[in-house]
Amino acid sequence: MDNKIGFDVLFNNATIGIIVTNDKGRIILANPFLLNQFGYEENEVLGQLIELLVPTRYQHKHVHHREGFNKHPHNRPMGVGLDLFGRRKDGTEFPVEVSLGNYYTEAGHFVIAFVSDISARKASEQALINLNAELEAKVDERTRALSDMLEKEKGLNELKSRFVTMASHEFRTPLSTILSSIFLIARYETTEEQPKRYKHIERIKSAVNMLTDILNDFLSVGKIEEGAIQVRYSEFDIRAHIENIISELVGLLKPGQVIEYDHIGKTILTLDPVLIKHITINLLSNAIKFSPGGKPVKLTTTYVGDELELSVKDQGVGISEEDQQHLFERFFRGENVSNIQGTGLGLHIVAKYTELMNGKIECFSELDKGTEFRITLRPHN
Repeated sequence: MDNKIGFDVLFNNATIGIIVTNDKGRIILANPFLLNQFGYEENEVLGQLIELLVPTRYQHKHVHHREGFNKHPHNRPMGVGLDLFGRRKDGTEFPVEVSLGNYYTEAGHFVIAFVSDISARKASEQALINLNAELEAKVDERTRALSDMLEKEKGLNELKSRFVTMASHEFRTPLSTILSSIFLIARYETTEEQPKRYKHIERIKSAVNMLTDILNDFLSVGKIEEGAIQVRYSEFDIRAHIENIISELVGLLKPGQVIEYDHIGKTILTLDPVLIKHITINLLSNAIKFSPGGKPVKLTTTYVGDELELSVKDQGVGISEEDQQHLFERFFRGENVSNIQGTGLGLHIVAKYTELMNGKIECFSELDKGTEFRITLRPHN
């Protein structure tokens, strides 16, 4: 077999695209595999510039690169580090890999290019990139979830620690009251001493209620931290609801104290009545606790337009500007009320319940001039 026959066999049966151009960049040979890759017949490419097979947006640059290669020809891969594309007859594009060679004959200088369609490889690479991205996203998601779990666990552990500290202090007073009252009751044996027994029974009831309130605060915070509180919307009469709540708090009032309640606007709305009750009881209890006897506590609800505003205003000890920055933090208590019984959880709970109903809470206060807490909510239509 002579060289010509050997070349023809390799050229025509190669499973890679082969194309030969002259020093002007015109195609003089293209093997069947290449023609099939690009969708052309042989007569459609012979004599055409090689840019026929290059996407339009790259043709100008390709001419420049081709001329540069012809000035300094050497065998090498084309476009190392770049994404190369070929353009089929129908205008579609596909990724290619090109190796360049050159040779000289009596007829002149020629360039030979070996063109591989790397669509399958690029698809595999992209699939691998997508898979890696998905895996990274899952890792990030699980890392965030684990971080959230650890943060919650840390918060719960802190809550337990603070509970132990608070309990050892806050439980001591009511328990001591209960113990001393029971001891004294046992000593009152005659009928004439019945008023004294009643007095200590009331002290025991008050102390038990205090312990119940403390435990309820801790239970509420625990449920909030665990995400176990759900907002349950229902339609109710806000004025009647608040009046019922006030009636339950009469026993907390100091001598001469009254709760003055006023409602403005519509009365029927849709919110969570249970959370509204918790918020109102907390705010009223604080107002009663931190106000002197003989001074009224004012409660106003206003339902105008699409907003409900609940305001509780007292004439008590007030809150300093510095303390107002920390009011809604767990266990925080103002410096001027450290001698008054409390867990420092009430306002934290109020703020969280308000947040659950997508509302906002504001505080307006001055030392020794009283405090107003204002809750703004948007009832469901």
